[in-house]
Amino acid sequence: MKNLESLIKTYYDFPKKGIAFKDILGIIQDTEVFKELILKMSSNSVIQRSEAIISIEARGFIFGSAISLQTSKPMLVARKPGKLPGELIQESYFLEYGKSYLSIQKEAIQKFSSYAIVDDLLATGGTIDCVANLIKKSGKEVCGSITVVELLELNGRSRLNFPVETIISI
Repeated sequence: MKNLESLIKTYYDFPKKGIAFKDILGIIQDTEVFKELILKMSSNSVIQRSEAIISIEARGFIFGSAISLQTSKPMLVARKPGKLPGELIQESYFLEYGKSYLSIQKEAIQKFSSYAIVDDLLATGGTIDCVANLIKKSGKEVCGSITVVELLELNGRSRLNFPVETIISI
């Protein structure tokens, strides 16, 4: 596979001063790399052990939907406030630049017993931990998480107590 890191662009002081935002959209613009990446992520044991996938808004949807299609596993979404209809379960989390909430449709999460969490990037671990808490509070199993990129300096995996898989660490 082509060097994934070369396809990731860093934007400094975005979305706030002091943040170095890692933009992974270059990966999906290289169709051969994207295809190989999805095949690799889809064959990961975290995905294979799960009954369904939960993807995190917004870039996690890109990878989660492709993995769902490749594996024929259903995909649920974890979204920010005001983005989902119906009865929701909700949890707060802290980002490296603020506080927010994620919601999952209560009816959807009841359909399956074990989940893999998919996102583009593991930074502080706040969003993945938030989704894991929603899954556990619903009496369901977290098989683990898989991301394309892990930012090692932020040590996000240290707050997660389940298997954490990443394709590249920077």
